[in-house]
This record gives sequence, C-alpha cells and structure tokens, in this order.
Amino acid sequence: MKKLIIAAGTGFLGQVLANHFKDKFKEIIILTRGDSKIKDGINYIKWNAKTFSGWEKELENTDVLINLAGKSVDCRYTEENKKEILDSRLESTRILNLAVLHCQNPPKHWLNSSTSTIYRHSLDKQMDEVDGEIGDDFSMNVAKSWEKAFFETETPTTRKTALRTSIVLGKKGGAFLPLKNLAKIGFGGKQGKGNQFISWVHEKDFARALEFILEKELTGVVNIVSPKPIRNASFMKALRKSLGIPAGIPINEKLLKFGAKIIGTETELVLKSRNVIPKRLLENGFEFEFGDLEMALKNLK
Repeated sequence: MKKLIIAAGTGFLGQVLANHFKDKFKEIIILTRGDSKIKDGINYIKWNAKTFSGWEKELENTDVLINLAGKSVDCRYTEENKKEILDSRLESTRILNLAVLHCQNPPKHWLNSSTSTIYRHSLDKQMDEVDGEIGDDFSMNVAKSWEKAFFETETPTTRKTALRTSIVLGKKGGAFLPLKNLAKIGFGGKQGKGNQFISWVHEKDFARALEFILEKELTGVVNIVSPKPIRNASFMKALRKSLGIPAGIPINEKLLKFGAKIIGTETELVLKSRNVIPKRLLENGFEFEFGDLEMALKNLK
C-alpha cells in the first residue's frame, strides 16, 4: 500500500502503529496539534481536529486512515473534563467524515478508535461484537455517541471499522508501566475485590490486528482484545511473577478512591470488569502472537 494517515498519531498507540507500518507503506502522514515537520521519514501535519485548514487535502488517494483522536480518560470526571472527553471524540470524527466526503479519491479504509468500555461491567458473561451487552453510564454513552458519529455519515467508497480496543500493554506506554511501578514499590496485590476482569492486548498484537482487519477488509465493529480476559487478582499475580516479586499489598476500594482523587484519575479504570473477547478476529482466522498473559509480560518486562 502507498499511503497511511494516522490522525492524532503522536501518542503511544500512534507510535506503535507508525513503527509497525513503516515498511508497509511508501508514505506515512501523522495529523498532529503540534507543528508541521518531517521526522524519521514521517510527515507531521498540523490540524486542530475541528476544522479544515489544509490538512484535509492530504486524504486524497489515501489507502488507510486511522483516527486515534480523543482526550485521555485518565483524569477526574469533572463536568469540564467530561465535556472535553466527549467533544474531542465527536468533533474529530465528524470533521474527518466531512473531509472524506470532500475527497475526489477518498481513503479506501478508515479505522476509527472506539473502546471495549462500551460493554457493561460483567463478572458473568463474555462480551463479543454480536451478543455483547452495552450499558448506560458516562463512559458507555461516550462510546455509543462516538460510534454513532462515525457510522451515521455514509461514505460510499470508504470502508469503515470501529476499533473496540481494550487496555494495550506496551513497553513505552499504556497501562503496563504504572502497574509495573506499582508492583515494584510493593503495591502489586489485587485492586478492589480483585474479581473484576481485565481485557488486555499486547502492543504488537494491537498493530497486527489492525493490519489483519485491512487485509480481510473487515468493517463494522471489531473487538481488539486478547482471547483470554483475566481477573484482576490473577493479572497482578502474573505481573509480580514476571518481575520476580513474591508478594504485593492489596489496595481496597476505599484506598483506591482516595488515591485516584490524589493523582487525578477515576477508579473505573481499574474496578470496571471488562470481560471482552475478540470473536470476529478469531472467526476470521487471526492468530495472536501474545494471547497468553505470562508470555506477553515476559516480552514486555
């Protein structure tokens, strides 16, 4: 393929994808709020994710568009932050829809971020793309609005796929580093009751899954998660084992709420049970390189 555009691609996931696809595309463009520049063979072009300013012309003759835009949910859910979380997702998705419609030769396939948080808290049922149960709270409603904004505009010659991504474990970003540091200082025990499920995916399988979606031309919604959700207590035990740490102090819900307030985040990020499986990927023949958590942690440490 010739041309890849990653909107909001300067963060952890954008860099994972840029590195994965660097030898698979002749040209990679990253839309960024920073200054336009060329670095390491990648063309960075300034945009504000809200309005046209010239960047939209770059979508012409693009093979793949990947949109990662959206304010981080690792913050306190104040009214101001909640508005920014929602608006940053809807505005970027809507302006990209307009840009695609304005193209004479629009992108062939558009992958748009979504989240596995769209499914309800589940201790009992594994959630797939067909039978998964979508709930009703702030985070789930953001995800629903996000996907609606993506799909409600028809783009006849551009395939669309929403990526319901879980926690991505990576060497240089994502959830792995803070959990690793927590374990290293002795707080590597279960969080809350510890029975909540964690749906996770290794950074390499995240990138490989997106490449697979493009190859198979999968559209609609796809869960980007490993095949085996694991309970929080078991996850933390596996993490301690990979680091050679025999024990860890558990953190109860009351202490988690106190700590979350201090560091400016929400307990939902660790207490919600995300019990999600990648049904569509598996049914279409995708093979995970790091489907086993112990193998993934060994690779990352």
